[in-house]
Amino acid sequence: METRYKKVEEENKEFADRYIEIEEQNNNLANLYVASYQLHSTLDYKEVVRIVQEIVINLIGAEAFHLLMVSEKAPVLELEASEGQAAPATQVSIGEGRIGLSAQHGENYFADHVSVPEPTPFEQPIAVIPLKIKEHVIGVISINKLLVQKKAFTTMDYELFTLLAGHAATAIFSAKLYSTSARKLTTLQGFIDMLKTPPRK
Repeated sequence: METRYKKVEEENKEFADRYIEIEEQNNNLANLYVASYQLHSTLDYKEVVRIVQEIVINLIGAEAFHLLMVSEKAPVLELEASEGQAAPATQVSIGEGRIGLSAQHGENYFADHVSVPEPTPFEQPIAVIPLKIKEHVIGVISINKLLVQKKAFTTMDYELFTLLAGHAATAIFSAKLYSTSARKLTTLQGFIDMLKTPPRK
């Protein structure tokens, strides 16, 4: 009877642990859905960048990180935003260092040890997540410190990184394209208005 009781108790514990795990996954998926909705709710470039920063803090649990975008003029990453740490440089060459290599190959980088008391040096991040549209890298999120309560990345975190990177990349690319188009349209409209204006006598 006692053996049977212990077996039932163990099964109940396993069931409870599994339930907690499923609840956590559901919560993460719900958060990802909300984050995805926020990302695609605006075409304002600065607003999209701000939303990406909030997601990296709240969903990934990063305290110090940098967002770098691929330059349209040269093979470099340009610093777009920083959180929790000042960046010593505004550019990183693609193919150089951990950040540049992740941008070149489009592959995530994760350090063996990610729980650090202070932010790691800018060029030695604990994680780098390329922002990709299909296989085309448009930028990277470079993380130098996690929030104190987060000691390691979970399997769910790795899935979130992949999903988030795709959503963030699409939102940033769309907003940038829209901003460029809107700027060109304004310039063109100004030029047309100038042509329409009769010359002064």
